[in-house]
Amino acid sequence: MPSATRPTLVARAAVALALWVTMAGTTVPTPLYPLYQHAFGFTPFTVTVVFAVYALGVVAGLLTLGRLSDRIGRRPVLAGALLLAAAAAGLFEAADSLPWLLTARVVSGLSAALITGSATAALLDLAAPDRRQHAQTLALAANMGGLACGTLIAGALAQWAGSPLRLPWTVMLALTAAALLGLLAVPETVPRGGSGPEEAAAGQAGSRFRLRLQPLRVPAAIRPAFLRAALAGGSGFAVLGVLTAVSGLFLATVLDIHNRALTGLVVCLAFAATAVGQLLARVLPAPRALPTACAGLVAAAALIATALLTESLTPLLLGACVNGLATGTAVGTGLGAINTGVAPQQRGEAVSTFFAILYTMLSVPVVGVGVLIQLAGLRTAGLVFSALVAALALGAAAGLARRPATAHPREA
Repeated sequence: MPSATRPTLVARAAVALALWVTMAGTTVPTPLYPLYQHAFGFTPFTVTVVFAVYALGVVAGLLTLGRLSDRIGRRPVLAGALLLAAAAAGLFEAADSLPWLLTARVVSGLSAALITGSATAALLDLAAPDRRQHAQTLALAANMGGLACGTLIAGALAQWAGSPLRLPWTVMLALTAAALLGLLAVPETVPRGGSGPEEAAAGQAGSRFRLRLQPLRVPAAIRPAFLRAALAGGSGFAVLGVLTAVSGLFLATVLDIHNRALTGLVVCLAFAATAVGQLLARVLPAPRALPTACAGLVAAAALIATALLTESLTPLLLGACVNGLATGTAVGTGLGAINTGVAPQQRGEAVSTFFAILYTMLSVPVVGVGVLIQLAGLRTAGLVFSALVAALALGAAAGLARRPATAHPREA
């Protein structure tokens, strides 16, 4: 593995920048949704659909392109992800109707699916064996930091600069161009023709990549731990999705606060806390990590319900932070179970299955909330949703309580 020379440090920084920029672009629309709603005459339900199709793009990308960088190399996939991110930004900047927004969101989801695995793998490739944990932390910081900063940057620009539906995308295009230039400093770390486990097993290194669906599969050895972590993490992702889609609507219609920067801050806090939660999963004792996450999800649901009932901002901010911590802990626990309990040749399938579940939970409940908003109003929809999240978290906790006392596999 390369030593920590100056070129290697520059290469790591370039890969991290590519990951940060791409993920930032996926959350830029968050504080802009109320503006799109006003400009194009959307209903709240339409806003939730526009948000949800992003997750469909992510899941489709994970299931078809999740191992692409193992076959054709890291740099081409990183470049492809950045080009898709630039295409999405261009579509958003030119958007004048709903089809443009839907297309941009799907393209944005595909870019996120491509960059997440390839950038993380590239950072691991560039790290010395004793620095792998540091590389994983850097990947986490770039990923979640991008998600947090995208909404914050867009909110600030929309609030205090002109052209709120154009300028944030111009900034993102400039950042994406800089990230593409940075890839010139990144060496290719995958041998020509690829070296994925399937090729090695079949003696077909160098075989041509074929686009196909990757099967969703949960290895039997970790199935109980996997499903509990997926249920808890998915519950938290559902809250993240709803916060991302309707925070601006809540602030405007319930609190009468029309501040785009504040909308960005709410979602920024949630994603930043999610990153901290994933780090927390590394240090919590394994038997305590998932119960702690479940308790946090119930507390977050209670705080969000309190914000709705009392029409108060403080419980919403606290709920976003607590939900992020709990979600990150659950996700970290699930990934830990996969890393320690699954054979290397099965990890790709297991990780793809895990994130397919999470992103499905990110999107489907949001659309349900949109329907409820249409039928019963935002407050009722939010209270019903909070109750369902708490019930799911309690269900995951009940599954933990039913485990045999001696069964404490390493889950984090």
